[in-house]
Amino acid sequence: MDTLRIVLADDHVVMREGLKSLVNAQPDMQVVGEADNGRAALERAKELQPDVVVMDISMPELNGIQATERLRASCPNVKVLGLTAHEEKGYLRQLLKAGASGCVVKRVAVEELVMALRMVAAGGVYFDPSVVEEVICGYTGKRKPRGVPQRSDLTEREEEVLRFVAWGYTNKEVANYLRISVRTVETHKVNLMEKLDFKSRTDIVRYALRQGWLRDS
Repeated sequence: MDTLRIVLADDHVVMREGLKSLVNAQPDMQVVGEADNGRAALERAKELQPDVVVMDISMPELNGIQATERLRASCPNVKVLGLTAHEEKGYLRQLLKAGASGCVVKRVAVEELVMALRMVAAGGVYFDPSVVEEVICGYTGKRKPRGVPQRSDLTEREEEVLRFVAWGYTNKEVANYLRISVRTVETHKVNLMEKLDFKSRTDIVRYALRQGWLRDS
C-alpha cells in the first residue's frame, strides 16, 4: 500500500502536533512537512509535492484561502483539505472556490479525519456534515431543496454508479469495478442525472452527503 504524504499547515504548534500524532499513527500515512503560515505552506507544498495539504483557514502572511488558490494553480496534483473552526463557516465557500477538495472542523474525530484524508487523496471530496449545507447550497447559488430526490426512481445499477461517482471514481475506474464498459457507465450517469434533475457533479456530491454515503468508511 502506498503511503499518503501529508503536509500540515496551522499556526498553532499544539494543533499541528496533535494532528501529526494522529496522522502518523496510521499505517498508510506520514506527515512529511509542516508550516505555520500560508506562505510557508505554499513553499512546503512546492518543495515536497505531498498528496494532501491540511490547510488551516486562518493563518498569517497568506490565509488558508489565498494559499489554497496559489497552491492549486502551481501544484494542481496536490489536494487541499481545509481545517476550520465552527465559527468560520462564512469562509468555506471561498475555500471551495479556491480549489480545496473538502474541509473538516478542528475538533473532528480521528476516524473522520483519516477518512477525509483518504477520500481527498483519492480524488473525492469531503465536507464535515456540520457545515455542508452552507457550503454546497451557497456555492451553487441554490436554496436548500424542499425535498430530497427519490432514489426509488433509479435502477440498482444506476445507484451503484451514482455512489462511485460521488466517491470520486472516474468512469474508467467505475467500469473496471463493475465489469461494464465505459460507455455503459456514461449512459447510466446521463440517465440518473436526468431522473434526479442533476446539472453537475456538485449536485451529486450534495445528494450523496444527504444520503450519508460520504461518511462511509
